[in-house]
Amino acid sequence: MARPALVPVEHGGRSGPVNRQLASVVQRWIALICLLGVWELAARSAHDVHFPPPTKIAAQGFELWFTGPASQLFLTKTWFDDIGPSLARALGGWLLAAVIGIVLGTALGRSRTGMDYVGPIFAFIRTIPPVTLIPVFLVLFGIYTEMKLATIIFGTVWPILLNTVDGVRSVDPLQADTARSFRTPRHRWIVFVVLPAALPKIFAGLRLSLSIALLLMVVSELVGRTSGIGYQLIFAQRQFDFTIMWAWIVLLGILGYALNALLLMVERRVLGWQPSRHTERSLAVGG
Repeated sequence: MARPALVPVEHGGRSGPVNRQLASVVQRWIALICLLGVWELAARSAHDVHFPPPTKIAAQGFELWFTGPASQLFLTKTWFDDIGPSLARALGGWLLAAVIGIVLGTALGRSRTGMDYVGPIFAFIRTIPPVTLIPVFLVLFGIYTEMKLATIIFGTVWPILLNTVDGVRSVDPLQADTARSFRTPRHRWIVFVVLPAALPKIFAGLRLSLSIALLLMVVSELVGRTSGIGYQLIFAQRQFDFTIMWAWIVLLGILGYALNALLLMVERRVLGWQPSRHTERSLAVGG
């Protein structure tokens, strides 16, 4: 009796999650394209000089950033005179705030009485809008880069610091007891147990503070500067060149989205060891 021929069965494997991710990306792009289409039609029908259509903004932005006088590395002078220095100030202030917030937050989070003393002071200081301190920083540092960095650091340090305190305090008591039983040195306990456990909340504070850093970068450049994204934005507005003004606004949105996506990528790589993330990944593959 002849055996029936075996028919190969195709297994979905990872195709299911990949298809779902692709469908999600396509849906988001469709929604964005529809929004831009509505904006285009509304702007062209309104004929309002204050709200140019997206196609005109895109053409103006391309001409401004890619077809102007070249400087080096095939980029226009705008990148080196305005965009590059602005990003350097925003990221530099954000990184300094991250170092200050993580170090100080770890020390306060591991202290039993530290936040009892400084908590009310922090609650008062962090309610002060950073923009209102620009005149103070102008007196202290002048109109130079130090004033911009001070404004950015003051506004971005609080989400990182408070999230670090909260994350450090959420360490499992069993881990603390185990470390004491093995007489683990304090610095090794902080580096290899406390900080890894606090990383999810630290990254949440970093993402929030990154958007604040971009905002404060623009605001600080409105004062006493002759270059930078903020200066170019207000200069275009004062010249009633609203197409260029909107081009700079769109660029800020693109930069913010790109930096946030890059930080999320780093977060997934750093926190990939966590059991919860392995569970989510296995559910996605199995579902």
